[in-house]
Amino acid sequence: MSARILSPGQTMSLLDPSEQLRPEQVYEGKLANQFRDYSVDPNDPIKERVRRTYHNMHTNQTVEFVRSRMADWLQFNKLKMTIKDALIKLNDLVDESDPDSDLPNIVHAFQTAERIREEHPDEDWFHITGLIHDLGKVMAFYGEPQWAVVGDTFPVGCAWGDSIVYRETSFDDNPDGKDNRYNTKYGIYKPGCGLDNVVMSWGHDEYLYRFLVHNKCKLPDKALAMIRFHSFYPWHAGGDYMHLCNNKDFDMLKWVLEFNKYDLYTKSTRVPDIEKLWPYYQKLIDKYIPGVLEW
Repeated sequence: MSARILSPGQTMSLLDPSEQLRPEQVYEGKLANQFRDYSVDPNDPIKERVRRTYHNMHTNQTVEFVRSRMADWLQFNKLKMTIKDALIKLNDLVDESDPDSDLPNIVHAFQTAERIREEHPDEDWFHITGLIHDLGKVMAFYGEPQWAVVGDTFPVGCAWGDSIVYRETSFDDNPDGKDNRYNTKYGIYKPGCGLDNVVMSWGHDEYLYRFLVHNKCKLPDKALAMIRFHSFYPWHAGGDYMHLCNNKDFDMLKWVLEFNKYDLYTKSTRVPDIEKLWPYYQKLIDKYIPGVLEW
């Protein structure tokens, strides 16, 4: 059954019985509930890789850590390269937090973009958003461990949401959980403050969003919201942190959810013909994010 997100003050008195009876959707030959399987199996090397990545993330992503990474990365003085250069780098990156794919991340980029293009043929801004949404993962080539680059994101500075994966034990060694400034429902925030005013765990979403703003990209606000929050599963899938949201966030949520189905459900072993697709996407790069950029 699909989740229904409620704004503050809204209530739901009954469930839609048609949703309960509807057959579960199948994507790329898999049932929807077979994606994002975070069950623990010490004998499964991929599941163990994923679990370790999240354990390290949840132990080390503190307010102090995030602020240190922002101070470092948001100077945008690491290197200069084009969007195509960054995409090619992703050919050498396998996301250690992803239980659904063991292919290089560039394959996922084109899988996502092509499915969006198929279903939204007239929205070229959406196509390029699908292609570049994970480019922030280039941080992994410049000294950042993957637990500070990939995986689901969450706010720091307040209590951790119940729907965060491995939530029961993975935060046990995070010092913010014992800090009275950070371990309450609102922590350092105010009710309805808006996600623009929330400090997110450090990763590729926030970095790429800030990178695009810094380099004056021409993508619409809804594309930037998709990029900034596509890994914020505890919010858009789990329904957590609604108490921090404002009206802008609720308006953008529908776009994040629309993007999410292409990000998640296009993962498969089928590899697009990337060389054949380059000319089309290079035109979009030149339109929306041209030239040599500051990273």
